[in-house]
Amino acid sequence: MKNSRIYIRFLNLLEAVEQSPDLPQMDLECKKLLEIVAVRAQASQPLTVTEAMGLDHIASPATIHRKLDQLKELKLIDSVYQGDNKRTKYMMPTTKAIQYFDRMGKLMVKTLKTPLTR
Repeated sequence: MKNSRIYIRFLNLLEAVEQSPDLPQMDLECKKLLEIVAVRAQASQPLTVTEAMGLDHIASPATIHRKLDQLKELKLIDSVYQGDNKRTKYMMPTTKAIQYFDRMGKLMVKTLKTPLTR
């Protein structure tokens, strides 16, 4: 029961923080796509546009393409080439995206450090 209360408290704080005007406003598909881009980049396996189009558990390829464009407009991801291969674009999180994840990480730490009340 304690763990569920911690998680629900975290969700409440997350919702409050996400309403902040200084955070980028994204729908759930954009958030999930951004998370995958960041995780893959962190693992030194950046996501290609082609791989992103195959993420059908998030949305259709056409929707994924629109979401990638939205994330670029929000300056949360960049398309980059690696080495001499100019045919394959890789999605990388920007500094703004890293700042977003840093803020979310701080929120998680705050949630875990705050004592539970009944």
